[in-house]
Amino acid sequence: MKRRKFIKNAGLATAAFGIPTIVPASVFGKNAPSNQIQIGQIGCGRIARDHDMPGTWRHAQARYIAVSDLDSNRMMDGKKLLEDHYANNPDTAKGEIKQYGDFREMLLNSEIDAVVISTPDHWHAQPAMQAALAGKHVYLQKPTSLTIKEGRQLADVVKKTGVKLQLGTQQRSSEQFRIAAELVRNGRIGKIHTVKIGLPGDPSGPDAPEMPIPKNLNYDMWLGSTPEMPYTEIGVHPQEGYGRPGWLRLNQFGAGMITGWGQHHFDSAAWGMDTELTGPRYIQAVADFPKSGLWNVHGDFMVKAEYDNGITMLTSGGYPNGIRYEGSDGWIWVSRGNYVASASDPVDLDNSAKALDASDPALLKSVIGPNEIHLQKSDEHHGNWLGAIQGENELLSPVEIGHRSCSVCLVSHIAMQLGRKLEWDPVTERFINDEEANTYLSREQRAPYGTNYVKV
Repeated sequence: MKRRKFIKNAGLATAAFGIPTIVPASVFGKNAPSNQIQIGQIGCGRIARDHDMPGTWRHAQARYIAVSDLDSNRMMDGKKLLEDHYANNPDTAKGEIKQYGDFREMLLNSEIDAVVISTPDHWHAQPAMQAALAGKHVYLQKPTSLTIKEGRQLADVVKKTGVKLQLGTQQRSSEQFRIAAELVRNGRIGKIHTVKIGLPGDPSGPDAPEMPIPKNLNYDMWLGSTPEMPYTEIGVHPQEGYGRPGWLRLNQFGAGMITGWGQHHFDSAAWGMDTELTGPRYIQAVADFPKSGLWNVHGDFMVKAEYDNGITMLTSGGYPNGIRYEGSDGWIWVSRGNYVASASDPVDLDNSAKALDASDPALLKSVIGPNEIHLQKSDEHHGNWLGAIQGENELLSPVEIGHRSCSVCLVSHIAMQLGRKLEWDPVTERFINDEEANTYLSREQRAPYGTNYVKV
């Protein structure tokens, strides 16, 4: 019997037999145990500890009850982090934090209502698909997927199951990004024609010799659907501490900053351009790639994307980190300001300090009228997800929008590698008259891991 149904039936039975009870008032409130969303954490590394776990536990309707990680030391650290948090918050319901070395075992736990997935990029789509098929709601760190094909597979499964999947594109819950998008959508800078996005590349790194696999790491499963490769610590994550992990700089596991931060900025830009459910028509790029060393994701780059609505989007590390909308009557600039999601984020605070600016400062005080376009407000991204689960609001970053913003990252990366102008069809999600480019839309998956092996 489901936990909520059991509690409801038990309450009816008590009333029927006239048994007197002394029950704390909190049992009947909005955040009563019967109304709490019980959470499992998949991946207990840097972004989980600094961002996703605190972002979730701060909301009273959420209760963590389990953790999972392929590194047993990180899993134990995650368990302790949660236990310490709940010990320091005596009003929070108590309970055991269970540990799972394999997230698939966690998904069998019927007490878990939802999962937060904070894993490396190559382990995003598969666990999200399997969680949805298990009936669990999902908060998924960006990027949505490693490939276009994976993203489409995930989006289709989420639609089929009806679970609430929120992408971790939390800029949508930052007020300045919503304000900028609303002003642009309502014509405050005239007809928009250009968007300039500042996004850094990654540096090259040293050669790294093969090392013994730590006993605390299930390295074969950590590699997942990607090819086998020798273990070296700077290719995975630090064994001491929670600094920025090396897998972020390996094409085997992601695409570098074009997906790492690109999905944030492309998602926010699409909000203002009104292109959330489509993509560019033409894409071309140039990029520098390391010629030596272990790390091999892109360095300096420039991407030009042209949309059917006449907007050209330019992305490069040569621009300040943020988004500049340019229209016939002026411009609006928006960035994170001094916000960082994790202590090791490579943020140039001096160049990012101004969160919102415009060609005419009066634009920023413009009031959006009742008959104009109003975009959804959210005070906190994890809270928006939890509210959607409880039917209190709509998701701010649902899976289809997340898939589309990730697709812009991925087609940009393909253009970087091929070095020529590509024509993209956002409807069929294929390149036009370019079969070589279409071979980049998926990757071979190493059985038994990967979205192709998930039974739908």
